[in-house]
Amino acid sequence: MSQLRQPGVPYPRLPLPKSQEDLTAFQQWLGEAIPMVGSLGIQSMAQEEGGLSWQLALSPNLNDKGTGFGGALTAQTTLLGWCWVTLWLRAQGWAQDVVVAEAHQRFLAPVTSDYRIICSPSDPQGPEQLADKLNTRGKGSIALTQKLYCGNTLCLEASGRYAVLPVG
Repeated sequence: MSQLRQPGVPYPRLPLPKSQEDLTAFQQWLGEAIPMVGSLGIQSMAQEEGGLSWQLALSPNLNDKGTGFGGALTAQTTLLGWCWVTLWLRAQGWAQDVVVAEAHQRFLAPVTSDYRIICSPSDPQGPEQLADKLNTRGKGSIALTQKLYCGNTLCLEASGRYAVLPVG
């Protein structure tokens, strides 16, 4: 049984990767750093073509109607965005804190089986713009889009702005 985290006590950072990120180790660290992660049903995590995706099980995220619970789905899209920014920073060799500044969701169809969420920059130039802000100001933000698919059906579109805080 894992030890409960204490409010107000930051969790130790995962060391920056020496080469390509080990997503299994990152997911394990994530589950330790953010206790609710273990209850989200994340089956796998993958990076491809500038995006980050999760494959998730529906069963731990059911509502009273037997479909995906909106609150759980919202938490997942928000956290996936946080992970995208955190992993992007790590790939650049930066160890800075990330917070969600704003988030929006639009529910389009019920989630009726296991599903996947894909997160990517809202603007293809977003990562470059964020890097410029970090290099000149030490802080910045990026807009991300998350899309949740149940099979081929788009069930949820989410967007968020994630702020990278200055060091210190």
